[in-house]
Amino acid sequence: MFPIMPSALPGADNFPVSFVITSTADQERILEFAREIFGKAMKAHIFQFGDIDTKIDQPQSAIVFDHDKVAALGLDMQQVGADLSASIGGNYVNRFNIEGRSYKVIPQIKRVDRLNPEQLENIYVSGPNNQLIPLSTVASIKHKTVARSLNRMQQLNAVTISAVPAVSLDAALKFLENEARNVLPKGYVLDYIGESRQLRSEGSKFLGVFLLSLVLIFLVLAAQFNSFRDPFIILLGSVPLAMFGAGLFMFLKIPFGQFFTDKWTTSFNIYSQVGLVTLVGLVSKNGILIVQFANQLQREGLEKLAAVAQAARIRLRPIMMTSVATVAGHFPLTLVTGAGAAARNSIGLVLVGGMTIGTIFTLFIVPSLYMLIAKEHHEKSLMEPDLEGVTEDVDLTPEMVPALTPDGNGNGWKKA
Repeated sequence: MFPIMPSALPGADNFPVSFVITSTADQERILEFAREIFGKAMKAHIFQFGDIDTKIDQPQSAIVFDHDKVAALGLDMQQVGADLSASIGGNYVNRFNIEGRSYKVIPQIKRVDRLNPEQLENIYVSGPNNQLIPLSTVASIKHKTVARSLNRMQQLNAVTISAVPAVSLDAALKFLENEARNVLPKGYVLDYIGESRQLRSEGSKFLGVFLLSLVLIFLVLAAQFNSFRDPFIILLGSVPLAMFGAGLFMFLKIPFGQFFTDKWTTSFNIYSQVGLVTLVGLVSKNGILIVQFANQLQREGLEKLAAVAQAARIRLRPIMMTSVATVAGHFPLTLVTGAGAAARNSIGLVLVGGMTIGTIFTLFIVPSLYMLIAKEHHEKSLMEPDLEGVTEDVDLTPEMVPALTPDGNGNGWKKA
């Protein structure tokens, strides 16, 4: 036994793999192909458990009329149908009241007389001149096995393969798609339900979403730094390294046998894609701290090399504090077990691996890129006028002032 996490999508299937084969062919023909594909998947150990929704195991009995006998006896098929409907149909024809309560009138033969299909041959139908004719005279009972339900999708007959994959969901779907391409003839269409549909419809959009996140972060940083060089240094010096670290935990697996690192690896699924987009924003702050402080030190008069070296040393503590806090906060996701653990493990491994490796290399790569690409910010400060060294223009032309002589009374000065 193993637990299964129900899908969060409303109305979705309970299994991750929901592979639908649709066609205008009969349900039995589609089921044959579905069983063949499902059998190959089970032999290849792609599924832990699986099932096919269409089950042709329900017994059904049909009344088959001999039209020659019906015509010879002069029976009216409309009247015969009405008699059979009244006998075994179970529809109510009227209502009656007893003590203020309304009850349905349901004409039907006794239950003991219709326990098996053979008893239906003893039913009498109305013939000419109101004569009663046994049903066995003009009809026979034909037994066959039919499907429990006839499922349809997109107005086509459909058969669904539902399973819990032993591998990643994307790998399981790719196996089914390849087998269906080899087995199914023309005119058959493949479709998906639930998580499988979400993966196929949104999984291919990851590259566009990832590029959009990079462009958005670049534009925001360009507006803050008032430069296109500094955002380029930040993203180029941090994001590729973080992607490399996250990719180690997604694709670095032992190609043969079991190894102790298997539990520390994941796949490129929709949850790891969410982690990669989140990682872009988390790892970019390391480069922001170094570049912003290096620019500030240049404006204070330091050379580029001295400014970026001092910025890397001083900003080491805040970078390590925020990175360690991020890794410690997401590390419990890598230890989750039980139902739904694969989703949490994927996000946790991507964020922990990407932040750890990206932070370590960012401290060395960002200063190097800063020396190659960044501009000299102190040149702008040197070109500004030094207001302290500028003297005001003073008019030294002497003014014609009247001569003053001391007053003899000791009251001050007087004009000469």
